[in-house]
Amino acid sequence: MSNVLVTGGAGYVGGHICKALSGAGHTPVVFDNFCRGHREFVRWGPLVEANISDKSALIAAMADHNIEAVIHCAALAYVAESQERPMDYYETNVIGSVNVLEAMRESGVPCLVFSSTCAVYGIPASVPVDEAAEYAPISPYGRTKWIVETMMTECARAYGMKCISLRYFNAAGADPDGEIGEWHDPETHLIPIVLNAAADSTFLLSINGTDYETPDGTAIRDYIHVTDLADAHVRAFEFAKTSSGHNVFNLGTGHGASVRDVIGAVENVTDRKVNFVKAARRECDPDCLVANAQKAEDVLGWKPQYPDIETIVAHAWAYFSRQK
Repeated sequence: MSNVLVTGGAGYVGGHICKALSGAGHTPVVFDNFCRGHREFVRWGPLVEANISDKSALIAAMADHNIEAVIHCAALAYVAESQERPMDYYETNVIGSVNVLEAMRESGVPCLVFSSTCAVYGIPASVPVDEAAEYAPISPYGRTKWIVETMMTECARAYGMKCISLRYFNAAGADPDGEIGEWHDPETHLIPIVLNAAADSTFLLSINGTDYETPDGTAIRDYIHVTDLADAHVRAFEFAKTSSGHNVFNLGTGHGASVRDVIGAVENVTDRKVNFVKAARRECDPDCLVANAQKAEDVLGWKPQYPDIETIVAHAWAYFSRQK
């Protein structure tokens, strides 16, 4: 079995990946500076507390822990924030990834699985979106991920690295065992915000946009359970060991849920009313983003085990309730 360095392994997605790696018999080595991660999520392997801005720390971690592959999750990942602080995003997401790739090259670590995003597609011409869709990111966040994917292609060509990009749609839910879950500060993801509105009757949820070209006027997204995402990373790591070049996979359910659908699911699961107000739509928000993830099923043998929005909400609510 393998030792795998997980940058950002103390984060929401990273923590679930570490649990999945451990369950598959591998040892996840968390590399995190706790800028937005949580020490409580480091449970399944060693910790290296450092920043991806420090290439020497990355090289030392790879040597000290006999690392065979890297799963690179460390990043700033808020679309709206990236509009306000673009250079922070380029520094962390792009320059940090240069350090990861260079450390891997200098250390002879051949395999990289990268946490990418559907934001590289921008506003797609059609949905569901497959991997052949045009790159057209409309936010600094999306552009930084696109740049890193481009670097991976070049590293695979020039240095023989084995690279996988996993383009997430909307990560959601929580570990079904209840050990870890979604925990951001500030919280910007829809499901935990709606859960907060269900838990607190004085909280008014803002629906950002009710004039989208969708059946109910609210934006539609493809919500993928975080445990299913974690499973995909383990499968991608196993595939990378025998693959070549830079391979790209969408990760989603192939089904969309609107903001109003999510509110309805939360009300059904919690048996509580969600109070909301209508607000202006946000910049850089497509009407509908839904994945075609057939390639991941065909190549990785991956298929979501928790595709239903009410199941995703139920797992999120169970974790949310325990934190209150």
